Amino acid sequence: MRLMPRRVLLVVTAVTLGLAVAAWLSIRAPESPVGYFDSAQGRDRFGTAYAAALAEMPQPQATLDVRTTFGIVRVYRFDGAEPGEPPLVLLPGTVSASPVWADNLPSLLRLRTVYTVDLLGEPGASVQERPIETSADQAAWLRETLAALPEPRVVLLGLSIGGWTATNLVVREPAKVAGLIVVEPIRTFTGLSPSAVLRSVPPAVRWAPRAWRDSFNRWTANGAPVEDEPVADMIEAGMRHYVRRLPAPEQITPEQLRQVRVPVLVILAGASRMHDPAEAARVARGTLPRATVLTYENASHAINGEFPDRIAADAGLFLDTSG
Repeated sequence: MRLMPRRVLLVVTAVTLGLAVAAWLSIRAPESPVGYFDSAQGRDRFGTAYAAALAEMPQPQATLDVRTTFGIVRVYRFDGAEPGEPPLVLLPGTVSASPVWADNLPSLLRLRTVYTVDLLGEPGASVQERPIETSADQAAWLRETLAALPEPRVVLLGLSIGGWTATNLVVREPAKVAGLIVVEPIRTFTGLSPSAVLRSVPPAVRWAPRAWRDSFNRWTANGAPVEDEPVADMIEAGMRHYVRRLPAPEQITPEQLRQVRVPVLVILAGASRMHDPAEAARVARGTLPRATVLTYENASHAINGEFPDRIAADAGLFLDTSG
């Protein structure tokens, strides 16, 4: 059996914990309307793990803290090829941050300059300051973040819930977006599978033992072993110590998808357990006016850790042909 590359865990954990089980969010302490760390010690533990995971990435050429209506968004810039072309802006999955892209950056930087974003309201270096209550709020902070970048146009590349976040912006406020790439997006073309909903409940509880989360991660990655390394430690620290205050993402409707005018590359995992990839491909092809839909037949939801170079190659072809 083929072994998965390092950092496959980065996608496995950053999939949908807490998204499919919004009711469980009521167990969180009610005193704050925004995301927060549960203690100074928890913040310090996450900060140490985040710094160690960030050290696994190339050195960014710039670190930006962009003030938005809803808080301060951390953005890293990595200078790459084609500096005159729209850069790639990478959005990670839930309960994760920029270091989840460590294995993808080398091949993506051969295509374009890359920005990575720590999602607002998730564990990372972004700081939520006002409640995010709706999908329109989610689009607003991302639009304001992109507006602060110097390039007139960008290409969004979103993974899992990052794919939903990118699409949610495009269906509402697409002005600065030249193209959209979504990799195994959640609640974008189809809903979560019943198995994913049921299995995500126990590890969504912050005080649950790590073994519960590891078990869910192995299931999500179709039985692949969970690795113990800096990105895994960062994600575990965020899951354990960060209290999220975000609404569950609304399913994007076919009517919204039909209004998308930018070119879109959809990359799905044929063996994904998180949703029905065949149905997601059918909806994407039947609704998006300018879509290229690819399915990696043997991939799990941990697709970006399994096939980083293949994703970059397909993204490169998309960028070359989408205009």
